[in-house]
Amino acid sequence: MRREARVEGVVQGVGFRPFVHTLARRLGLAGHVGNDADGVFLAVEGSSEGVARFLDALKAEAPPLAVIDRIEVTEVPPLGAARFDILPSPPGGVANTLVSADSATCADCLRELADPGDRRYRYPFVNCTNCGPRFTIVRGVPYDRPRTTMAGFALCRDCAREYADPADRRFHAQPVCCPACGPRLRLGTAEGDDALRVAVRLLGEGRVLAVKGLGGYHLAVAAASEPAAAALRSRKHREDKPFAIMVPDLAVAGDLCEVDPVAERLLTGRRRPIVLLPRRRAAPVAPSVAPGNRMLGVLLPYTPLHHLLLTDFAAPIVLTSANVSDEPIVFRDDEARDRLSGIADAFLTHDRPIHVRTDDSVARTFRGRAQLQRRSRGYAPEPVVVGQDFRRHVLACGAELKNTFCLAKGRHAFLSHHIGDLENYETLRSFTEGIEHFGRLFDIAPEIVAHDLHPEYLSTKYALDLAESGTVEPVGVQHHHAHIAACLADNAESGPVLGVAFDGTGYGTDHTIWGGEFLLADLAGFRRVGHLEPVRMPGGTAAVRQPWRMAAAYLGATDDTGDLDVVRRHAREWPAVVSMAASGVNAPLTSSAGRLFDAVAALLGVRDTTNYEGQAAIELEQLADPAVRGGYPAGISAADPVTVSGADLVKSVVDDLRAGRAVDVVAARFHNGVAEAIRGVCARLREATGVGTVALSGGVFQNVLLLDRTVDLLEGRGFRVLTHSRVPTNDGGVSLGQAVVAANTTGPVRQ
Repeated sequence: MRREARVEGVVQGVGFRPFVHTLARRLGLAGHVGNDADGVFLAVEGSSEGVARFLDALKAEAPPLAVIDRIEVTEVPPLGAARFDILPSPPGGVANTLVSADSATCADCLRELADPGDRRYRYPFVNCTNCGPRFTIVRGVPYDRPRTTMAGFALCRDCAREYADPADRRFHAQPVCCPACGPRLRLGTAEGDDALRVAVRLLGEGRVLAVKGLGGYHLAVAAASEPAAAALRSRKHREDKPFAIMVPDLAVAGDLCEVDPVAERLLTGRRRPIVLLPRRRAAPVAPSVAPGNRMLGVLLPYTPLHHLLLTDFAAPIVLTSANVSDEPIVFRDDEARDRLSGIADAFLTHDRPIHVRTDDSVARTFRGRAQLQRRSRGYAPEPVVVGQDFRRHVLACGAELKNTFCLAKGRHAFLSHHIGDLENYETLRSFTEGIEHFGRLFDIAPEIVAHDLHPEYLSTKYALDLAESGTVEPVGVQHHHAHIAACLADNAESGPVLGVAFDGTGYGTDHTIWGGEFLLADLAGFRRVGHLEPVRMPGGTAAVRQPWRMAAAYLGATDDTGDLDVVRRHAREWPAVVSMAASGVNAPLTSSAGRLFDAVAALLGVRDTTNYEGQAAIELEQLADPAVRGGYPAGISAADPVTVSGADLVKSVVDDLRAGRAVDVVAARFHNGVAEAIRGVCARLREATGVGTVALSGGVFQNVLLLDRTVDLLEGRGFRVLTHSRVPTNDGGVSLGQAVVAANTTGPVRQ
């Protein structure tokens, strides 16, 4: 008998063809297997028992990096085939195949790396079909060596033999190489192991080292050295934001932090994100690594070079994206020399080109599952599979901050790697180049372009410029609706839900700044059914950078002009700022939950000015005592939409401060009060709408204390609660939400 099959999913660049070849040969079957633009095609011929066993094993025994979405099998007449072949990839066709993410070095390659008798001993670019670079080196599909940045490295005789041997682990492994034919490591005039020795010495001397990785350059220093960490922070112009730490192994991670089973799987899995973990009190980490933070961002080595560096240095190192603050990660060698010359003392680099810059992913754990804070290396460009088909090709341009874009077709939403904040030319170039690259890889020609409603966002302007061609239909998606839609898509649901979207800034349909929203929403639309009472933002965007201004606005709203530390700290500017808020001149209205957290942070003396987005709220969470129960009351109106009085929460904070209450207790009661207000509003809205599922989204819900309290209270009242896992709750998930909203609000396929 003979069967033909089509296999779709992440099946190229993961050893699927050699797996099929080996399986067929083992079962005594003839036929063929090959890659094309749709994935993998194959045919098997032989005994009925052998063919049946082959089809059963096709998914059950697939290679570790393979992700199979679908297998379609067709019965065809036997041809009398006598052998099983791997066919060359045919040219042309519509690209429907998927591209694997970069994967951490596998155990087999690590054994070779450490074996003095192996020809790849201490070779920093060892890889096989089960690990190594993928997305960051792919230039086109089908995924073959000539379409990767390894095209310039001709295989030596030994590597060519492995590549052609179906029994070898490197059979058709496109990045295969060795010291004789592959990339070379360099530091100044030193090469190979000599370059590593110099790098280790420099780290020991407290120097700042630029290291070329999978998706770009990193900056590294010894994590225990305060002078080195402080020098890196100063040169990088990164005043307070924490650095990530790479540790040699899981045991060292456990010495620094508390590691739960989910975190352990994240740290040691093939994707290797930075994992945010509770730090131990005695963790030997320099103060400048994560100043004032109870958490550390920890990751394990994910390339052979990292393994060698960490093994030889024998201590944790800071490993942070190589860039000047607010610019994207540097990935081209000439740009690295130019942009990092004032930061790095030396460059540990190599000659394998990076095609796509890709930052490290960031994750944490929450209630037994992973939650992505930044979805990038190790995850992109593997798609998010959604519950409904995209009937037309969609491009969603995302938000201004923490930007990602999303290209979608079929049931696949190709969420991009982390782009960053669209505030400079370099990031915008990364955004536009990324869209073009994804379009080519996945053969997506957008018919719909979704964008934020904010007219000044660069992503919005890009979308509207694209729509001027007349071939693409623009769809504006309100920011907070996109957040809730992203949460629905993340959970493969369609709604309706009561969506709680809490963040810093989002352009509302009434042209004010939203950010503390309760929406009755599904994938097609929403109604604003509640929000925080609006207050003024004195100075507009200045109030985002200077949280004390929001304290002035809230105190002004409660007519409180009493003697508080925050007033004394800003005595000279205070009257003018209060007057600005009262008059409404240069003081737009906002319902932002982020700005409410800013106000309380300033009142408690946590943070008057910020150096990065969300800093005041992050540090307020760090201050709060999680053992404290009970929260401050907040008035909830009976209007439609209902409103929540943030001023009530602020008044209670001020009353406790004047009563001499400890600030960690006050911070905790404030968090609890916000969670109780969310529960109160959702309970009232359930009575009015009959909807008993709540979706929580927006950057404020990166706050684990608030999220935990809110989920507890809602579930205690019988609500079903949806939170994020596969995509970020912050603006990194907005493009996915825009894509599914656009797909559900536009007409059928154009004829």
